[in-house]
Amino acid sequence: MRIVELSPQLYQLSFEVGNAYLWRDADSLTLIDTGTAGSGEWIARSIKCLGLSPEDLHHVVLTHAHEDHAGAAAEIEAWGSVTVIAHRLDVPVIRGERVATKPVFEGAPEWERKLYEAKPPLPSAPPARVNRELEEGDVLNFGGGAHVLDAPGHTDGSIALYLPKTGVLFTGDAIANVGGRTMVGVFNAERTRAITSLHRLAELEVETACFGHGDPIMNGASAALRGAANSHEATG
Repeated sequence: MRIVELSPQLYQLSFEVGNAYLWRDADSLTLIDTGTAGSGEWIARSIKCLGLSPEDLHHVVLTHAHEDHAGAAAEIEAWGSVTVIAHRLDVPVIRGERVATKPVFEGAPEWERKLYEAKPPLPSAPPARVNRELEEGDVLNFGGGAHVLDAPGHTDGSIALYLPKTGVLFTGDAIANVGGRTMVGVFNAERTRAITSLHRLAELEVETACFGHGDPIMNGASAALRGAANSHEATG
């Protein structure tokens, strides 16, 4: 686990599997995704290492319900001053009321199926309380206004967050950037919808792209996103 300062306002929290991101406003912190179950204590220590307090964390926004993104939500919500936020279609999974849909590999490359079969098991995400359910078009109060964009395909309720004032995009698992290759995210419930989401996000003017898996692109990210979209046939 490591924390990397990407800008004075933005930090990447890298776990053994995947990334979360911490956004720093003048009066509060917002966490985008949480890592797996058990990550809460390390996140708290990381916040303290920045000279801040876990009590400064006011919002946790979950890009989707999978255990490597929502696993520590219950731990962090228990800190007491945190509002947990997620799209309404993934909320039943986060609350433990429904099991997440398994990926479907129809149309995916064979290496993706093999990667899924070889991946280590992750700890289950304890049920977490969600305080606010999101819809497309909602605007969250951080980063000068974070626009909620539906990005379904990985899960029904997958979202991206776009900060137009700074050109920052948090893609969740709708897009990945691994080994120098920007591409549609893997392990999708509906690959065709995931590709459609990739094309939609690639239309944005993005300077900095932050991915659930892989390294962020800090400058001129639009070009990489559009290149990824061009490599995948549009589906509507």
